[in-house]
Amino acid sequence: MASMAAIERSVTVHAAAADLAGTLTRPNRCRGLVIFAHGSGSSRFSSRNRFVADRLVEAGLATLLFDLLTAEEDQCDRGNDSLRFDIPLLSQRLAGAIDWSLQQTELEGLPVGLFGASTGAAAAINAAVARSDHVAAVVSRGGRPDLAFNALPDVSCPTLFIVGGADLDVLELNTWAAAHLQARHHLEVVPGATHLFAEPGALQRAAELARDWFLDNLTPTAQSG
Repeated sequence: MASMAAIERSVTVHAAAADLAGTLTRPNRCRGLVIFAHGSGSSRFSSRNRFVADRLVEAGLATLLFDLLTAEEDQCDRGNDSLRFDIPLLSQRLAGAIDWSLQQTELEGLPVGLFGASTGAAAAINAAVARSDHVAAVVSRGGRPDLAFNALPDVSCPTLFIVGGADLDVLELNTWAAAHLQARHHLEVVPGATHLFAEPGALQRAAELARDWFLDNLTPTAQSG
């Protein structure tokens, strides 16, 4: 995943009393950090999130992809999905990952953005409110921000919703969620794209939109690299 000008390493993120496996990729010259929250049933190996992360790294942004559940929790949860859809738990884990990142010397001074896909978008919204002093921007791709409905009015950072034009139910939910935001926000519809952005060029477009949003809204307080 890492480009020639980036260092990728495996990390253990201690968050909400759990040790979570992750992958941190940091360009040599870095202007921000984006932490990913994947959707239910996915992991840090999500091919779609890794594709987006690659585009961010190429643009000079560090990325952290990590599992929201431990290996043991993931195994026990198969078949009932009680933890995969536990939005409060996932939100706490994501907030804990933000706390973890702030303790890493190599990430010092970097503004933090959150990228949430599917149910991970709800965790991103909740974590952005819980850590409002540290989260500078949020991007949701095919997300379910409506699942964080209580937190929507309290979001203070710029927020981008990216939705496929053919993903009609999710588009309706994102339109509803956007209407409840007080912070600066934008809803971007990718024409013809379905929920997984599997159509030719759809995921590339989503990645470009996310990249531009983070580059516009993540301003380093100290240059790292």
